[in-house]
Amino acid sequence: MSAVLVWLDLINPSILLLFTFLLGAGSAFTAPAWQSIVPQLVPKQDLAAAVATNGVGVNISRAIGPALGGIVIGVLGIAAPFWINALSNFAVIGALLWWRPPTSQGSSLPPERLTGALVIGFRHARYNLDLRATLIRAVAFFFFASAYWALLPLVARNQIAGGPELYGILLGAIGIGAVGGAFALPWLKAVLGPDRLVSAGTLGTAACLVLLGVARYSAIGFAACLLAGMSWIAVLASLNVSVQMSLPDWVRGRGLAMFVTVFFGAMTAGSALWGQLASAFGLPAAHFIAAAGAVAGIALTWRWKLQGGQGVDLAPSMHWPAPVLAVDADADRGPVLITVEYQINPEKRDGFLAAIRDLGQQRQRDGAYSWDVFEDAAASGRFLETFMVASWLEHLRQHQRVTNADKVVQDAIREFGAAGEPKVTHFIAARLASD
Repeated sequence: MSAVLVWLDLINPSILLLFTFLLGAGSAFTAPAWQSIVPQLVPKQDLAAAVATNGVGVNISRAIGPALGGIVIGVLGIAAPFWINALSNFAVIGALLWWRPPTSQGSSLPPERLTGALVIGFRHARYNLDLRATLIRAVAFFFFASAYWALLPLVARNQIAGGPELYGILLGAIGIGAVGGAFALPWLKAVLGPDRLVSAGTLGTAACLVLLGVARYSAIGFAACLLAGMSWIAVLASLNVSVQMSLPDWVRGRGLAMFVTVFFGAMTAGSALWGQLASAFGLPAAHFIAAAGAVAGIALTWRWKLQGGQGVDLAPSMHWPAPVLAVDADADRGPVLITVEYQINPEKRDGFLAAIRDLGQQRQRDGAYSWDVFEDAAASGRFLETFMVASWLEHLRQHQRVTNADKVVQDAIREFGAAGEPKVTHFIAARLASD
């Protein structure tokens, strides 16, 4: 549509801003689905390299896109880049229609309803500690890194006294730095690991912000942007791999949507703040404050550890036995109360309570609520774990969501048992006769 309006000379700033907004909204919608495809394209051990390669593609486009756009406009006219962009999107759509994802054993259960799926997605994000750690580290980086993206045009124009050409060169330097950093990523990750690599990238970003705050010559700005690009790809790839490794397939799209929301939210809020600070205190002060905040964020978020390239085994274990019922259980009937009775060696009480706390996180992450553990006051070593789910169908989904990593925790809890397997009981909300 924008190509048609430009071709007919009907475009104006308001329409251009509207289409820019729609383009950004479309990117936000497609990003989770696009990232969900990546683990289906490569083996697990190659995921880190695939994520970095995807980031390199984005940054190469950022580096050479403005130059190519200028050449196309000069040769074919102002509307040509819009037509080319539209046609390239049709090519992507065609590739997606042609591509066939790997075959996998599908669920025999009906699909989730939208409202319930959203609730479960938020609950999963709350109780998935690896995902939560990644989101916290993402906020701590992107909020402060947004400063140089927001203020770079002003640095090019006001501090270095350049024009659009210099701004394009500085953007290209970020892209070049990202491409160069991507080649060093495998070695850096092997040496530092994901947590130290993100910290190193954050320190690099802080150094870039300081350089941009004092930049009065284009060479300093160019060096700062090279460092920014290398740091950006190191942190972005590490966070992307961590979020991918933290999510099982059934909730991957929702978890990635959370990550994308955090990314855009932190960048948007940060950009607004740094613009206000630059207006109030000047460009150097805004850059120095952002640099100090980025360094402080490393210390404040260090305890939140990221997942590496291998991660944990989140494949479905399917080890829960099918429940045996004596009453009809319609799919939507609920809520459902599940109790698990444990008889443990009393001497192992503290270890058991520590282990079952981790199990509670798993239950709630996969859809349970009102989880708790009760100790029998009259019988030493007897404990009752209780939790609820919204419906019988939701409990059946829990059976399919439990992972091999969850099985390890549950097997460890069974080691505390004095004798026999824990007794599992299902209670479905009774249908009371109306008055």
